[in-house]
Amino acid sequence: MAAGRLELFAVPGIPMVHAGDDLAALIADRVGTLCERDVVVIAQKVVSKAEGRSVDVASVVASPRARDLAAQVGKDPRLVEVILSESRRVVRSRPNLLIMQHRLGFVMANAGIDHSNVAFADDGERVLLLPRDPDGSAEALRAALSARFGVKIGVIISDSFGRPWRRGTAGVAIGAAGLPAMIDMRGAPDLFGRALEVTIVGFADEIAAAASLLQGQAAEAQPVVVVRGLTWTAPDAPIRELVRPAEEDLFR
Repeated sequence: MAAGRLELFAVPGIPMVHAGDDLAALIADRVGTLCERDVVVIAQKVVSKAEGRSVDVASVVASPRARDLAAQVGKDPRLVEVILSESRRVVRSRPNLLIMQHRLGFVMANAGIDHSNVAFADDGERVLLLPRDPDGSAEALRAALSARFGVKIGVIISDSFGRPWRRGTAGVAIGAAGLPAMIDMRGAPDLFGRALEVTIVGFADEIAAAASLLQGQAAEAQPVVVVRGLTWTAPDAPIRELVRPAEEDLFR
């Protein structure tokens, strides 16, 4: 993985994305060129928008379970219904906070459902869901961009997660294609020849975190970042391999 120098740049001029837009074409028309082993990091919101993953909260009917949970946390019951529909379980709840295990296995606030940088519905609030299959979305984008530029690249779909024990959000990968989501270093020697015993690198997460510095969290309007200069030898692996199995979860 060692690289003496990395270059990161935001792709300029990405317009507001709408349902049905050809996201790969929007990127390809503005990126200029892509080089072998470039990694294109794309913010989840624009992927979800292109895939039509928005819900008008006013159209949702809350179930009794959603109404009960909404009363406990002080949220709109209809929003809670949407959150529950995308979740396996409630991990933690308190006033104005729901930590959920998303149906894809991610543990995140509100099951990743968000209204920031989402246009209002005509008659109320519109929220955005995660892509149905982020690894599949990343693969489709990777294939289209690789075909356009004739090089092998990686694609990461990124989001911002809060973290246990630390304040602040950080960029993480929720979908990946064309690269290893994680790199197992166990057995490799350290500087003194000792074999590493537990080191597994969240390769895609580290790339997503770096790209997040350019993507920003508010009105930066830079949802696509190219990371150039990376190298790796591990085989491709999807993001689902980063989700910790229940038997390894010490805090469940």
